[in-house]
Amino acid sequence: MLRGGGDQSLREHLIATAERLIAERGTAGLTVRAIAREAQVADGVLYNHFADKEALLALALHAHVRTVERRLGAPPQVAGEGTVEANLRAYIAHGLELHIAILPAFAGLLLQPKVLTRFNELPNPAAGGRGLRADLAAYLLAERELGRLAPDADPEAAATMIIGACHELVLPRMFSGTPLTAWHVPDGLVEALVTTVVHGIGPARRS
Repeated sequence: MLRGGGDQSLREHLIATAERLIAERGTAGLTVRAIAREAQVADGVLYNHFADKEALLALALHAHVRTVERRLGAPPQVAGEGTVEANLRAYIAHGLELHIAILPAFAGLLLQPKVLTRFNELPNPAAGGRGLRADLAAYLLAERELGRLAPDADPEAAATMIIGACHELVLPRMFSGTPLTAWHVPDGLVEALVTTVVHGIGPARRS
């Protein structure tokens, strides 16, 4: 156990330290030496607990996503409560906030594909391990079974559209160098997305 760290092991301490550095500085240029110095251990200690630097960064990144999601709170998950439209707006707001908070850390790893490979080998850190898209699809499926969506509605397709829109709204700005903290969702865009998902884009059906 880590001296003065309660029940936290040295391995957990190193992950928590790397997670804190990712939250403060991002992943670009984050070195073993920087993590070790912050954790107040010798550089070589990390390799007693992790196969390599990439394994540690992947675990720290995983923990970072979970921490951010806990801070944001969970989107609505109980089918039948509120309206479908209001719940979808909340899901989109949650998805956008999460993407804005975590994607800069992933961008810093574009030149470190091994970290991303290790990260993808871990369980999905979002929505209790299901991931945002699968979580939203499960919610929409439950709403369909309650009769609050059309019988032929495709929850998987709708969830892909919504979570894909969150990616599209955030990623281009991040890679263009636009500070995400200064960016806001264009007025009316979320409402338009929800309306399109719920009501479609085809011509009105004649009675």
